[in-house]
Amino acid sequence: MSFDKKIAALGIHLPEAKAPVGNYVATKIIGKLLYISGQISIDEKGELIKGKVGKDLDTDKAYLAAKRCGLSIIAQAKKACNEDLSKIKSCIKLTGFVNSTEDFIEQPKVINGASDLMVDIFGDVGMHTRAAVSTNSLPLGVAVEIDAIFELN
Repeated sequence: MSFDKKIAALGIHLPEAKAPVGNYVATKIIGKLLYISGQISIDEKGELIKGKVGKDLDTDKAYLAAKRCGLSIIAQAKKACNEDLSKIKSCIKLTGFVNSTEDFIEQPKVINGASDLMVDIFGDVGMHTRAAVSTNSLPLGVAVEIDAIFELN
């Protein structure tokens, strides 16, 4: 089953691949590597998912915020691949940042929102290395930001 068919079968609607708001690019291909800039947590309505995890959001809500970041990553990958996800050979790495309280320790569970999505859509191709990092603040007050590296065919 193609990745696009898998997305449809899962009932997933990819968000629009947003243009960067600063002096950088959303994606960059070097050789067979596709780098995707950090994607922030934005809900289905296009509104920012803001707050500090461990205070304003619990782990489950932050997991969903990370999943939304993952959807944006896939949308950016699709755009970079001229709408052809079959060009994806492997998800190499995700780096997740969680805007969390000092005592919050479940960052890996939060970033699983994006990791689980990659495997749900891409199967073994979606298995990746990862970092899940806590931070005291993220741009615009969002709860989660995740960047990615993919290998292309």
